[in-house]
Amino acid sequence: MGIRVAVAGASGYAGGELLRLLAGHPELDLVAATAHTQAGQPVAAVHPQLAGLDLVLRATDPATLADADLVFLALPHGESAALAAALPPTVKVVDLGADHRLRDADAWARYYGGPHAGAWTYGLPELPGQRAAIAAATRVASTGCYAVATTLALAPLIAAGAVRPTDVVVVAASGTSGAGRAAKAHLLGSEVMGDLSPYKVGAHQHVPEIKQATGATSVSFTPVLAPMPRGILATVTAVPTGDADPREVLKRAYADAPFVHLLPEGAWPHTAATAGSNSCHLQATLDVDSGRVLVVSAIDNLGKGAAGQAVQNANLMLGLPETTGLSVFGVAP
Repeated sequence: MGIRVAVAGASGYAGGELLRLLAGHPELDLVAATAHTQAGQPVAAVHPQLAGLDLVLRATDPATLADADLVFLALPHGESAALAAALPPTVKVVDLGADHRLRDADAWARYYGGPHAGAWTYGLPELPGQRAAIAAATRVASTGCYAVATTLALAPLIAAGAVRPTDVVVVAASGTSGAGRAAKAHLLGSEVMGDLSPYKVGAHQHVPEIKQATGATSVSFTPVLAPMPRGILATVTAVPTGDADPREVLKRAYADAPFVHLLPEGAWPHTAATAGSNSCHLQATLDVDSGRVLVVSAIDNLGKGAAGQAVQNANLMLGLPETTGLSVFGVAP
């Protein structure tokens, strides 16, 4: 028997990706998967890509999850806190939702609304000191998808003093799976195909998380819905403070990070190259006209942006190598 794990919210896109990763994980035994409206359905009926995974979705109940050593919460924002509080303190928890990411209660109220559940250990291992903090934690809040793509591009530059923490501008395109699996008219194929559309302009909920994780003090963030199922491409620009080479800063910061890859000079990230992986691809340069530092970041929003990141955190919490059960390589074509 391996380490017993369970997934709450297993019927969604992130939950399905979690099931796929856990089914192939050499050290973890998937003992329960829960859902709301899909409870009672075989996993393969909800996620056809998981044919052969002999598991039936059960109702989301603390008693169903309490027998696991670690529980993943892949629930809508605002639903994780109550369920986590009902689990025994001996059960480790990784929350893929936003409930426990923000330290600032005012920021939570402004961007999410409702009561603030308190902050857990932040689940981005590549930040300084976070691997050890995650390994020692019993409750970890995984990152938002846009937040991880932006933070990996920006945080080392601010930490090194290479760019100003003010006047950070981010434009990021995401695949439709980032909006969840619920039926919505604006996500229909006929609406999305052949179209790019901005949304939540100037008020996206990942802004306070990006500021908290990177040390930025002002961020202008424009998210764009792209006609693809998965992936994020973020373009991050900031004002340099001197003549530091941003590529060298990123190279030093991620020298020992197995999932972050600074591409060779002149090669630019592609979302397709990260699909199915837990990797982030980065490239940096100076804009020849404005002089701003420019970093492009690509991830799979369901991988490093959600399920892969959650498994990476769980590996650390369980004393396993952080790469266990995760691929650094994408799937192509």
